[in-house]
Amino acid sequence: CCVIGPSGCGKTTLLRIIGGFYEATSGSVTLDGKEIREPGADRGVVFQEYALFPWKSVMGNAQFGLQMKGVSKADRRQRVEEYLQMVGLSEFSDAATYNLSGGMQQRVAIVRALANDPEVLLMDEPFGALDALTREEMEIELLKIWKKTKKTILFITHDVEEAVFLSSRLVILTARPGKVKENIELSFAKDFPITGDLKEARTLKTDPAFIDVRTNALKSIWGERASRSEAD
Repeated sequence: CCVIGPSGCGKTTLLRIIGGFYEATSGSVTLDGKEIREPGADRGVVFQEYALFPWKSVMGNAQFGLQMKGVSKADRRQRVEEYLQMVGLSEFSDAATYNLSGGMQQRVAIVRALANDPEVLLMDEPFGALDALTREEMEIELLKIWKKTKKTILFITHDVEEAVFLSSRLVILTARPGKVKENIELSFAKDFPITGDLKEARTLKTDPAFIDVRTNALKSIWGERASRSEAD
């Protein structure tokens, strides 16, 4: 599920409330019938800034959460190695994270979140700081991870094309105070092959149906920005 909307509408605030970092001023958030009031292992978070420990190796960063939970060294290494294999970082398990590219560091952050086996993965503009090509590659990587792990992912982004490409559900928020304006079911992500590559992704993004959804989503957001500017 991707959430988009005008700047300042509350996308990141929503994610942090779901993560348990902020307390909702009204209403409630529940996961499996339990109200969320604080951070928990059932929700993994991937930030835009990676938030890795520079003095730890890839393996050290990726297994940190499991170590804090008291998982044995052998078990946590086995679990992390499975995810490193999934994202193509097996050969870098002992590498220092500060020597990795931005895309590789973000993969480590994703592995760290997934290794704890959360029910929901919360991602706040995780690819915003990456160059255009790496960003496209990471979008494809995330779809493959989603298909393999079957995890629920809540993804915050300002990039409408990215949101349409990744979403099975696209939520568009109004200008502040943010409310749900549109809740759209999409099939592009579901239909993208798990063996898909950059060429197939770019072909999909030029499909008339894709372009139509992207154009309408942009119009919806621009309409919110215009109405907010008039109100201000």
